[in-house]
Amino acid sequence: MLSERILSQTVKTMNSHYLAMKPINDDFELPHPKKNLKYMLYIHVPFCERLCPYCSFNRFPYKKTRAVAYFKALRKEIRMLADAGYDFESAYFGGGTPTINLDELVKTINLIKRIFSVKEISCETNPNHLGDAYLDALNGKVDRLSVGVQSFDDRLLKQMDRYDKYGNAQSIACALEYASKAKVFKSLNADFIFNFPAQSLTSLKHDLNIIQEININQATFYPLMASPVVEKSLKATVGMVDYNRERKFYETICHELCDKRGAKFTYGSAWTFNANSGNMIDEYIVDYEQYPAVGSGSMSYLDNKLFVNTFSINEYIEKIDRGELSISSYVKFKKHDQMRYRFMMQLFGLKLDKVQWYADFKCTPASGLPAEYAFMKQNGAFENEDDNYITLSNRGRYLLVVMMRQFFIGVNSVRDKGRMSLPSSEQELLFKDGVTADKL
Repeated sequence: MLSERILSQTVKTMNSHYLAMKPINDDFELPHPKKNLKYMLYIHVPFCERLCPYCSFNRFPYKKTRAVAYFKALRKEIRMLADAGYDFESAYFGGGTPTINLDELVKTINLIKRIFSVKEISCETNPNHLGDAYLDALNGKVDRLSVGVQSFDDRLLKQMDRYDKYGNAQSIACALEYASKAKVFKSLNADFIFNFPAQSLTSLKHDLNIIQEININQATFYPLMASPVVEKSLKATVGMVDYNRERKFYETICHELCDKRGAKFTYGSAWTFNANSGNMIDEYIVDYEQYPAVGSGSMSYLDNKLFVNTFSINEYIEKIDRGELSISSYVKFKKHDQMRYRFMMQLFGLKLDKVQWYADFKCTPASGLPAEYAFMKQNGAFENEDDNYITLSNRGRYLLVVMMRQFFIGVNSVRDKGRMSLPSSEQELLFKDGVTADKL
């Protein structure tokens, strides 16, 4: 446990300058695309039918008129990237709930396929959006679908405020099975959270048993990544987040899905498990280091800079209508931070490319990051290292879970600050009950 605590504190300290965002200047220009570099486009749709209390992503209760105006602005921003010379082979719709307005989503997908060289579209959704109307609309449009399940425990679903809106455990499992048998998507992924305060090991094993009975391509288990704001809220409602349990939970997931005799899954990343070759493009951008992101509250990583778009829906639409980019703040990564980011993200994807590393940084991982490399080496994180790659051991995968969890807690804190700066009218909308929001 000592190594995990040291690692958590180290990443937390790194975040204090790693994610120290600065307002953009008036003369800001989007970095130009680089030749021979593959990019992925991330599209953020921040609307949900119900706002989950553990979520730190930029999200608002759904209101049709507001969402239609937002999607129109989103398509204008996408065209701006095309005008700037960007092209993409992959696009990922995250949220929020991207499928919350099918007509607008399909219009946006059609635009992306028309103006870019996109080969595959990935999209997130919720279990109540797996009926025939949704499957028919997404057929031929979306290649990889990721479904926010979170748990098959009705008690936890109620605590997460998902039970009434998205269905009980049995209906969710049936919806997943139905979508799988429809064979509309190349890959069907189910997202889960582990180490939720009220979750028990018995509850987690129940989830794992059901997953292996359902014919899905992939399961993703995110550790609870609660920013200080969310952690405080959870403590007041369902209990304190206990990171001392996290490793046991993670080891149970790995054993049940991948390591025991007859297991049907293999490792796709530190927290993604694939049942076959049809794996999902990861939400956390493992396959594409450089990615522009469009939409309110989304984050881009381009030319060694992290950019954050405005969190205000109103400001976002106004900026785009004026022909301006929606980026509001940024931070530039120094060479050492670039190496740390590469080290974390590639190892999270289970393999660090040493040849690419040397070509980009003119050093080895050991010489470029001596402290980080030595820590991981001494703690048994590397399964194999040769002239080309470093791969992770079982121990190493969990250490990457710790690193990524702590890094994204920092990212979620940036999101919390962005939302807290919203005008009072949007603050009120953000925290209203999603059931009544459409009446506003």
